Amino acid sequence: MGNAHSESVAPPRTTRIGTAGWTLPKQHAPHFPETGTHLERCAHGFNCVEVNSSFHRPHQRKTWERWAHCTPPDFRFAVKLPKAITHTAQLANCGAPLHEFFEEVRGLGDKLGPLLVQLPPKLAFDEALAQELFTTIRELHPQHLHSGFIALEPRHASWFTPPVNRLLRSFEIARVAADPPKGSPLAEAPGGWPGLCYWRLHGTPRTYYSAYDGAFLRHFANQLLNSTCATQWVIFDNTALGHATGNALELSSKLLGLQTSPPAAAPSQSATHPAKSARHESSSSR
Repeated sequence: MGNAHSESVAPPRTTRIGTAGWTLPKQHAPHFPETGTHLERCAHGFNCVEVNSSFHRPHQRKTWERWAHCTPPDFRFAVKLPKAITHTAQLANCGAPLHEFFEEVRGLGDKLGPLLVQLPPKLAFDEALAQELFTTIRELHPQHLHSGFIALEPRHASWFTPPVNRLLRSFEIARVAADPPKGSPLAEAPGGWPGLCYWRLHGTPRTYYSAYDGAFLRHFANQLLNSTCATQWVIFDNTALGHATGNALELSSKLLGLQTSPPAAAPSQSATHPAKSARHESSSSR
């Protein structure tokens, strides 16, 4: 990244905003087509989705192929790595299950987006295990295949150190920015490889239940607009009461509004998490 910003013309930025899963709450149904499956309707309102069901159980390749075929050409799927690898095996001896997993998800073809690797809260960093996992993943999922994107969501403090960050960069693996942050305050901002910024917004103060207010989303839209990250993913995971869909729609609208407005006077220097300043801005309304 030494001379990443030396070009006079910035590289094109891709920003994707969606939800974890594709359930469409009744209160937001008017924003989507009336006909089709939930996925088909969702894919005409958002440009991405995060598949969490793959964490709990495998899907046949023909299922991934069907999902790919029923969505628009520019739609992308982020796919969560199975818990059998991350939680049960805790990253050890995972070559066979990883091979099986990639054989299935390649049914998405070019619509395969980032691979999401969420680690257990108690799983501390072990360099040998991390090296083995990342090496195996990169053998099966090289950077040139589809997007090659990988987003790691660690939740133990030992993963938030400069040496680990350098290791992630060497494998071109991004570290997820999560709200609320788990394991370390550093978890609220993107880390690792800077070619991908991946946010997972779980809901604050009540995880999975709380909605994000307009002040938060307005500040976040500014962060996305002024970020230097070439590829940005924002996934709302506050799905319990249907707020994820509404928040994703509102953020998309605010970002579009900013993109059609005059540029901001003072763009930010990095892609940081908007939570602290946005909450400070909206504290009187919470």
